[in-house]
Amino acid sequence: MPLITVHYSTPRPATDLKPRIAAAASDLAATILHKDPKVTAVIVEQVDPADWFAAGASLADQNLASFWLDIRIVDSSNTKDEKAEFIAATYARMGELLGPLHSESYVHVNGVRADGYGFGGLTQEQRYIARKLAVAPRQAAIA
Repeated sequence: MPLITVHYSTPRPATDLKPRIAAAASDLAATILHKDPKVTAVIVEQVDPADWFAAGASLADQNLASFWLDIRIVDSSNTKDEKAEFIAATYARMGELLGPLHSESYVHVNGVRADGYGFGGLTQEQRYIARKLAVAPRQAAIA
C-alpha cells in the first residue's frame, strides 16, 4: 500500500508522460519492493524546467531533466538491498522517460511506522493483527 509521489521536470515534450511515470513507479514498487499494485497510489506533478534549480542553475538553462520520487512503505518491510535496487532502477527508468538527468535527482524510500500509516481507515498494524487473528493459532499438544 505504498503512496508514491513523483515531481519531475524535463525539457522533452511528451503528452502521455504522467501516466507512463505513474505506471513505471507502480511497476518498480511491485517488482522490486513486492508492493501490491492494487493498493498503490501514485501522485505525479510536473514542474516547469525554469522553476527547478539544481547546482545553482535552472534545468531549462542546463537542458537537463530531474525528478524527486518519494515512496512511503512500512518500516522494515524491505531489505537494504531491495531499497538500493529500487533506487537504482528508478533512476534508470526515469532517465529513459525524462531524458538526460541532472545528477541531483532523488529517490526517497520513506519507511514509516505501521501504527501511524494506513488506508481505508485502518493502520497497517491493525491489518497485520487482523490477518494474524484470521489464522487460527496451533494448539500445543497436551501430554
